[in-house]
Amino acid sequence: MALPVGVEPSAALLAGAMVLDVGLGDPTYAWHPVRLIGRSLSAFERRLRRHGFDGYGGGIALFMVLAGSWTGGVSLVVMSFAALAGWLGAAAHLFVLYSLMALGSLLRHGRRIENALRAENLPAARDAVSQMVGRDTQPMDAAACRRAAVESLTENLTDAVVSPLFWYVLGGLPLLVLFKVVSTMDSMVGYKTPQYVRFGWCGARLDDVMNYIPARITWLLIAATAAVLRGYSGPKAFRHGLSDHAVLPSPNSGWSEAAAAGGLERRLIGPIWNGGSLVTDVWIGAPSDPPLRSAADYDRAATLVAASALLATTIAIASVLARGGI
Repeated sequence: MALPVGVEPSAALLAGAMVLDVGLGDPTYAWHPVRLIGRSLSAFERRLRRHGFDGYGGGIALFMVLAGSWTGGVSLVVMSFAALAGWLGAAAHLFVLYSLMALGSLLRHGRRIENALRAENLPAARDAVSQMVGRDTQPMDAAACRRAAVESLTENLTDAVVSPLFWYVLGGLPLLVLFKVVSTMDSMVGYKTPQYVRFGWCGARLDDVMNYIPARITWLLIAATAAVLRGYSGPKAFRHGLSDHAVLPSPNSGWSEAAAAGGLERRLIGPIWNGGSLVTDVWIGAPSDPPLRSAADYDRAATLVAASALLATTIAIASVLARGGI
């Protein structure tokens, strides 16, 4: 079924949005679409809980309200601009696309950790790591900070790049916005705490579903990229993505992290502390490979992520063009 004029996938606007995202990064301001989704989520959550809807039903109702209001609302605004003038519709479409892509911010935050480490400012590096991962950062040395940064880069290659591209190509702005609604729900209420274990179940499970195929695409993208970049291993990226992904409890994040470990020929994860206790001491990657620890290791990882994202974007643009979406 054809999408309404103004919200259908556009190869030119997608290319422009990615250039803006990488060049400028995600803009930080109060009216950012993702921030607005988060605010509306909090407001709806308070109302639902006030009326006793704090279990599974409340979480499902939260999704239905957010999905309907944001997917329909954003689509209606963009289509209205397109009806007024073609260039207005294109500008609105580009703005939404740019706002919902996050590759530039992802790479910049990883670089912030690395710059702090190169300046021998371990406390600043730990603080920056704490904004990317949910674990104790005080026990981390420089190598552990780098591993955490690379794990976050590779995991978020799916969440911040491949999944948004996948859903945009499949269903234009409506499905892209829907994915961002689900992703925001997962990040805000998708916890296994007593407060959210039932209420957040819907958002967490939908996030798993919407990232399921993109996570496995990311594994293949990393393997393909590692196969053509000098000094990386495509076969090991493919093999370890396939064999080691289940080491992580998430059904999706292990695919990209394990593929990156294989492609870089460096082991990832290692000791992780949470709440003052050691929660895991497992590694992913070939046992014969050294742990990722150096500045050069980080640079190679950032290059692998950026090149994989470029490949994903190229394939997405080509897919839109093949379907006539200029």
